[in-house]
Amino acid sequence: MNNAEKMIAHLEKGDMASALALYEKVLASSDAEEQFMLGEQLLQLGFLDEARQLFEQLLASFPGEGELSLLLAETLVELDREEDAMLILDEVDDTDPFYARSLLVLADLYQMQGLYEVSEQKLLKARDVEPDEPVIKLALGELYLEEGKFLEAVRQYKELEEAGMQDIAGISIQKRLAEAYSAGGAFEESLAHFERALDDKMDVDTLFMYGFTAFQAGQFKTAAIKLTEAAELDPDYHSIYLHLARAYEMEEELDAALEAARSGIARDAYQKELYLMGGKLALKTGLEEEGEAHLRQALALDPEYTEAALALNALLMKKEDYAGVLEIASPFRDSGSAEPLLLWDAARAAEGAEDYEEAAQLYEYLYPVLNENTEFLAGYGYFLLEEGNRTQALSLFEKLLIEEPLNEEWAELVERLKMDVY
Repeated sequence: MNNAEKMIAHLEKGDMASALALYEKVLASSDAEEQFMLGEQLLQLGFLDEARQLFEQLLASFPGEGELSLLLAETLVELDREEDAMLILDEVDDTDPFYARSLLVLADLYQMQGLYEVSEQKLLKARDVEPDEPVIKLALGELYLEEGKFLEAVRQYKELEEAGMQDIAGISIQKRLAEAYSAGGAFEESLAHFERALDDKMDVDTLFMYGFTAFQAGQFKTAAIKLTEAAELDPDYHSIYLHLARAYEMEEELDAALEAARSGIARDAYQKELYLMGGKLALKTGLEEEGEAHLRQALALDPEYTEAALALNALLMKKEDYAGVLEIASPFRDSGSAEPLLLWDAARAAEGAEDYEEAAQLYEYLYPVLNENTEFLAGYGYFLLEEGNRTQALSLFEKLLIEEPLNEEWAELVERLKMDVY
């Protein structure tokens, strides 16, 4: 047993002092093979500084050695010294057997920095060196997929598929083809590849993505089936339930949709979108108390969740709970981020609560924003009539008649107002 092997044995027993003493012996020796072997093992075990010293010493003795450069670069990356790693890799000669691999690592580092063009250049150069290397084609596909160049990504994955490659480094080629087609909007093509990916390996991620893509393709029944299978495979995969509820809703299976939302809420109490979906579905099925509870919980998680506030306001206005509507609008008004439709709710609630001064201020504030909304203009017009402001009311109803000249009620109202005003 040489010193390197003894050191590893001491490390496994937790005897750090003895291991360190042996490490120093290996570092001071002239046995390059022993140093190389120990460096590789220390890198795998996470002793990065010790591995780095060995590789740096070896590289000083064997300058330009591609394999050593790669190992040192990998160690430096693990030490968050990417720029130093890139400098090392740039020194690998294009005649070195490890040149293409050095380009692959460089491409990955540039991709991590968002320098996609430089990364692509390195990968294309690597492909020129080893045109049939599947890993290089896969790396190009991954780069193009991340970049949003979906057609280019599909070409790379297709070449691998046609070469009979199904899995490279744990990456399913069929799944990647499905993802690339889906991301590019080719949903029908995508679904066929998801099927093949699932034939190769059943996993919850692929099932979820299959279901989500089927939903995008308008195949809601298929979406519900696949998402249900995903939930059965992994009930704690929280992302499933919102999309499952939506799929059932599109199939008009409201009870199943609500149950999916409830299941999601039971497993993830902090996903506001699930509470919104559950609230809306409960209201659709006539469960007002449950619907209100879900919507209020969505707002508890995010007090400025506009969509939940609008849905809850609709219920409260129906119940003539004007104080409740004004309370919901308050955080939005205080932050200055209120959606105009929320302020319109507040205006109608103030009117219903007979706080006419508040209602007038809100209507006046909203007019420049909602002056193309006929429902708002009509509501504002009738409010002005109630307040005795006939001149301004006339102006609004005249504007409305331009939009809907056949509205007899507004036409008669305008004629009466003209007589009063003029």
